[in-house]
Formats: sequence, C-alpha cells, structure tokens
Amino acid sequence: MDSLFQFHVSPLEILARGSLIYWFLFLLFRFILRRDAGSLGLADILVVVLIADAAQNGMAGDAKSVGEAMLLIATIAGWNYFINWMAFRYSWFARFAEPGVVDLIENGRWNRRNMDREMLTEEELKSQLRQNGLENVEDVKHARLESDGHISVIRWSDDDRHRKTRTREPGR
Repeated sequence: MDSLFQFHVSPLEILARGSLIYWFLFLLFRFILRRDAGSLGLADILVVVLIADAAQNGMAGDAKSVGEAMLLIATIAGWNYFINWMAFRYSWFARFAEPGVVDLIENGRWNRRNMDREMLTEEELKSQLRQNGLENVEDVKHARLESDGHISVIRWSDDDRHRKTRTREPGR
C-alpha cells in the first residue's frame, strides 16, 4: 500500500514537467490550433488523443505511483485554474489567454485577409452560412470567428435592409 503513494521521481521534477507541458500545449492551442478548438471532427479527436499520449510521456517520465500522478494532475489543474482566474481578474491577461473575435464577413463581403490568416476557405464559410439558413454572403451582416473557435453568423435585420436600400435609392 505504501508503494502506491511513494514518490519515485522528485516532486519538483513532476511540477516542472507538468508546468512545461501545460504551457506548451496552452500556447499551441491558443496560437496555432485555435480554429479547431470549437469543433471536434474525427481528425481533431485524433490530434487530441495523440497530443495527450505524447504529453503524458513527457510529463510522467518514469512516474509510476498514484501520488506522482495526483501531483501531476494537480499541477495541470492548478495552471488551468490560475489562467482562468487571471483572465477573469485582469483584462490584459484575458487578451493574452483568449483569442479575439475575427471578422470573416462584414456587410455582405468576404474579409479575405482574415480568412487567409485563419486558413478558412470560402467553401467552409459557405457551409456555416447554410447551417444558419443563409445561401448568399450578401445576406450576412457579420460572420465572426469567436474566441472558442465557433463561427457566429448575424443576418441583416429587416430594419437594416430597409436602411440599406433607402441609402441606395437615387435622389435621396
């Protein structure tokens, strides 16, 4: 029973390994794999499983006891709590921890620069429009990539359409 909780690896090494891997994965998902965070397809699940397995090997080292695993899990949970607390408490940290909203369609026009930066194709965005009951980009007031990776689509309201057509009429 004692061997279940006995440390075979230095607790300081476990804290360092857990912290290094946590921050590496945090930065990877925050800056590189952002778009994939909001939706999980088959390839996304595969990536998560492979990353988890690779990270486990790097974090655990030769750790074999329950105590070592508990310390490692507590380290990861602690960093996660700390990041959430900092983002809630300080707006400057929230800007670092959570990606901002990115305009993809603005006033019925594609924002190609942002689409290219986020590696989103026109076909992918058209799919999102269809899922929101829209067929034409001109029917979209705003489409935005949200911080959680989802794409929100806002249609023109009837008032917006009325104002839009009134400003286009000649003589007004």
